[in-house]
Amino acid sequence: MSGPAGVPPLKSILCEYPMADHSPRQDCLVLYKSRPAIVTGIGEKIDIQLEGGKQKRVRPKDISVLHPGPLVTLLDLQPEQGEVEEAWELVSDSTTHLQELAELVYGVFTPSTAWAAWQLVSEGIHFQGIPNKIAARSSERIAADIAEREERERAAREWDGFIKRLNGRMLQAGDRERLKEVERLALRLSEHSRILKALGRQEDPVNAHRLLVSVGYWAADFNPWPGRGGLPAGNPAIVVPELPEDARLDLTHLDAFAIDDEGSDDPDDAVSLDGDRIWVHVADVAALVAPDSGLDLEARARAANLYLPEGITHMLPPPLTERLGLGLQSRSPALSIGFRLNDAADLEDIQIAASWVRVSRHSYADVDKRLADAPFAGLLQLTGRFRERRLRAGAVRIDLPEVSVRLSREGEIDIRPMQRLDSREMVMDSMLMAGEAVARYALSSGIPIPFATQPSPAQPQQDGGLASMFAYRRQLKPSHITTLEAPHAGLGLEVYSRATSPLRRYLDLVTHQQLRAHLRGDPLLSLEMISQRIAETERVTRAVRRAERESNLHWKLIYLQRNPEWRGRGVVVEADDRRVTVVIPELAMEARLRPGRKPPLNSELRLAVREVDLAGQVARFRSKDHL
Repeated sequence: MSGPAGVPPLKSILCEYPMADHSPRQDCLVLYKSRPAIVTGIGEKIDIQLEGGKQKRVRPKDISVLHPGPLVTLLDLQPEQGEVEEAWELVSDSTTHLQELAELVYGVFTPSTAWAAWQLVSEGIHFQGIPNKIAARSSERIAADIAEREERERAAREWDGFIKRLNGRMLQAGDRERLKEVERLALRLSEHSRILKALGRQEDPVNAHRLLVSVGYWAADFNPWPGRGGLPAGNPAIVVPELPEDARLDLTHLDAFAIDDEGSDDPDDAVSLDGDRIWVHVADVAALVAPDSGLDLEARARAANLYLPEGITHMLPPPLTERLGLGLQSRSPALSIGFRLNDAADLEDIQIAASWVRVSRHSYADVDKRLADAPFAGLLQLTGRFRERRLRAGAVRIDLPEVSVRLSREGEIDIRPMQRLDSREMVMDSMLMAGEAVARYALSSGIPIPFATQPSPAQPQQDGGLASMFAYRRQLKPSHITTLEAPHAGLGLEVYSRATSPLRRYLDLVTHQQLRAHLRGDPLLSLEMISQRIAETERVTRAVRRAERESNLHWKLIYLQRNPEWRGRGVVVEADDRRVTVVIPELAMEARLRPGRKPPLNSELRLAVREVDLAGQVARFRSKDHL
């Protein structure tokens, strides 16, 4: 262990006092590893007694004699009051040794004053050196060290007061600044927290979250998940350029329908039926967002829109959506994808063009009431044939409960089941047709684009209710975005590219940039450039999806917190002798519980809320057996 500035390691100090005999002797006071000890036995090695009565055998060179003794017990080494300032003035122009220093400060040389004098040297404020050569430090250095010590003591007092206030949940205004380090851990921006450690709590985001809520730093319903993903909190604020004067196919004579959920504010696709030809119109975002432009780089960094119950954080500036969203203006620029179905429901006569379209906006519920009318009846028939082709090819149909979670401006949580509407499936299949058409068009034209692929599951899907779909979903392997075409087993398509949401997903925009360049005869991005864009957005896309998923669960848990008397049903999807997994349809939530019996799969249990752990992101329920 090292001493203060100017003092060598204490265990290496050899005393050379002007005493008759400075070698260790029975009952003398010695220094061992910076602490006092009494010699209790002398031989080839020295026996010493440490504080607390512990005995130890050491080498002679490991100790230094401070006083010849005799010293009966270390308890006799009491604090001493002396004249430190006077002794410092006397020594200021010379050097001294420990015995003389003890006599100058305390007036006598005893084991107790020897130890007290050495402590003065060890603390390094007024004196420094080794026992046989001690010097006074300069007044400037003394003043600086005293100020530093007082600052440390002040900081320690403030810290102790802060920790006491935390334990008492009584914060002061300045305490919020200290808590930023806890917030960094709660948002996964760091891995450690001195505050949590001082409180004796495990240093992890869950405990950090609990502390911040308990002391009022965060509101009780604060959503940490976007921050934990490192996602931006606001929309881009980049100036949107004017639309270029390009030649466009005029399709304004066709009725075009943008069909979406009620309240959607970023319509980027619409559908028309022109005889037996289907047109899928997509907002022409690439007309305003050129590769490697400021808008492109911002969208690439964000990867996708972030859809939260609190609202949407856009990938692109909202004014761009206002200008290009289909149906938001009297006439909209689009990239239109046209195709027909042959007798086998395969796509043929694929055409892609920059266009002008006139779009009306509708909700799924509205269109669902008009499916017997033209043109929806024709679209329904064509998309139905396409869906049958996909199902024959092994497309997956998983009908697990889904809900929409919205937070109003007043803080009210609205959870609504997603309706299973034919209109929704009709639109979904129209978009899948467009994605297949774009992929086939790109392959035939030699255009590098991102393809969406998915391997086949190990076992075919079986019909066994909700439990079977729950188990089958676990078999499905993740989809991948790649520059190499390959089947998408989950969709039942041999080749597919996501191309109908360029306002919402960056890689859809990349596909549009490539199609636009091809149509204009401009240079294309290379395969390497496309791969680089896929790699750059992959991590952010995962963070966006997780933030959306966890944020939805977050607000569902708050809903249960606010409604402790909630009652509902859970469908058993997994069960063994110890634990049951249920799906709660009205919340689209999974829960695990231990009922008194093992229920059959697909049976229903009546549930009640037992506990909600918001920071731990879990709700615990009681089943019928415990109600």
